[in-house]
Amino acid sequence: MSQEIIVIGGGASGMFAAIAAAKAGAKVALIEQNPKVGRKIYITGKGRCNVTNHCSVDAVLAAIPHNSRFLYGAITRTPPSFVENFFAEQGVPLKIERGNRVFPESNKASDIIDTLFFSMKRLGVFIIQDRAVSICANDTGVVAVQGEKRDYPCSSVILATGGASYTGTGSTGDGYIMVEELGHTIIPTMPSLVPLNIEEYHCSCMQGLSLKNVTLCVKNSKKKVVFQEQGELLFTHYGITGPLVLSASAHMRNFSSDSYKCIIDLKPALDEQVLDARLLREFAENSNKDILNVMGNLLPRLMVPVAVDVADVPANRKCHDITKAERRRLLEFLKNFTMTVNSPRPIEEAIVTAGGIKVGEVDPKTMESKKIKGLYFSGEILDVDAYTGGFNLQIAWSTGRTAGISAAEAIKERES
Repeated sequence: MSQEIIVIGGGASGMFAAIAAAKAGAKVALIEQNPKVGRKIYITGKGRCNVTNHCSVDAVLAAIPHNSRFLYGAITRTPPSFVENFFAEQGVPLKIERGNRVFPESNKASDIIDTLFFSMKRLGVFIIQDRAVSICANDTGVVAVQGEKRDYPCSSVILATGGASYTGTGSTGDGYIMVEELGHTIIPTMPSLVPLNIEEYHCSCMQGLSLKNVTLCVKNSKKKVVFQEQGELLFTHYGITGPLVLSASAHMRNFSSDSYKCIIDLKPALDEQVLDARLLREFAENSNKDILNVMGNLLPRLMVPVAVDVADVPANRKCHDITKAERRRLLEFLKNFTMTVNSPRPIEEAIVTAGGIKVGEVDPKTMESKKIKGLYFSGEILDVDAYTGGFNLQIAWSTGRTAGISAAEAIKERES
């Protein structure tokens, strides 16, 4: 069996690339090492699949902190509106939630996977369960893919193996090895959209506590604000996670040469003057009670011991004995609870991988390698990544479709 185009990787980008190439008339096979395609899609959006973001091309590019210019053409040709229309036309109703995040109405990622799978089958895409080991090329370009089971002759390859995050889904970093063997440069990979390890002991004391409607501010060693947003976070035994933290991590790229502090405003709706008046009122109304009991009126139960400890106020101090300096320190905790970031969690726990194939070695109009004719790239294997909100899947759809169409058109040109 010989196919014109072989797609390596059955994730979102690989399947969209296969669909685009087959629609353009090419004979396509997709190699996936897992028994089922779309393993990583199952876990996106907490199992609901944040398909894309309902926004403009410019808004997508603004959500890509690194190499967004490289993606301008791909995002323009396949914008969020195209993706939304594609799934709607395939019978998957979509809905728009907070932050313009787009989800299937069913809240089931499996609906997105099934749609992609059956679209490929209808278009005649041949799905092979095997693990690709290397890409074979000569002076004229790509000639075959070597798998663990056998070799697969072809004239083009679309490499969509993903990054190195969530290795259990098959994103093991194999693609980096394959392209390095062909002479491509790999920008060192690191986790992005990842939980954070915190130095202070406080987090383990509050393990399992979720905070909503708080403001998280991240400052670097020069005290420059690199991220600030309101939302939700969660304390764990190692540190912090949750939507706010994952978004913040995308702005923390220089742990080798920089350090970061996370500062939480626990009462963003109240300024310091109003909050101080609230403290005075609580202390006056509960003057004979211990501060540990009264702070429960302002904070979740698990956070109260941490608050009095950080503020250096004795837990059994009666409210009528609280000094002005102690009240000031409690106020400081409520408005500026500060934690030191030790490091991001391991890349295996990251939602996406930052780093990857150097984009200067890839044609942004076609996603074709500038080094190997007939070799195309799509998705997370490229040195591009975005913030949370459906933007990383949008990159997958856009680069996948560009690679698929380009590979099919190149075959037509060679045959004409």
